[in-house]
Amino acid sequence: MRYTLPMTTPTFYVNSTEHAIGSVADAKLILVEYGDFECPDCLEAYPHVKNWKQKFGDAICVVFRHMPLDQLYPIHPNATYAACVAEAAGMQGRFWEMHDMLFEHQADLSEEACIGYAETLGLSLEKFHEDVQSEAVKELVLDSVERGESYGVTSTPGFFIHGVLEKNSRDYAAIEAKLEELLAVTS
Repeated sequence: MRYTLPMTTPTFYVNSTEHAIGSVADAKLILVEYGDFECPDCLEAYPHVKNWKQKFGDAICVVFRHMPLDQLYPIHPNATYAACVAEAAGMQGRFWEMHDMLFEHQADLSEEACIGYAETLGLSLEKFHEDVQSEAVKELVLDSVERGESYGVTSTPGFFIHGVLEKNSRDYAAIEAKLEELLAVTS
């Protein structure tokens, strides 16, 4: 099911099947992050996003979309692979656990390390290997990149608050203040 966000152009939408913490349908605000598991700025954003979800609870829904920068610029050689790893974990219901694992171990996103992370999470390694290499998983990542590009994302993290791209997605205090302000208006 698709939810077109009311505060933006009708082309920005969030699917109920996306990787979300919180309810896409019931949240007062939807925060979408376009991220790259190998990006140091995304690693810096990671604890802020976790804090916002904890602070605002069910009032916000956090959605993660892939924007591996090796698709735009050749600066993060393991980024697409890491995105596929997260999607493969998602095929076994463990996307967010792998998301956290990849950021918490960003210094080593090698194939060997990621297999170890899958093992730590108790994933079926046979299915994990199949899914990481599958066209379906690669298409999920590519679709995310293409959507991000169509919305004007050129760097990571790229944050959208209820469908509006934040001009400075690295100003975490300003993003938090905006979330507080918008939630006060919607209460």
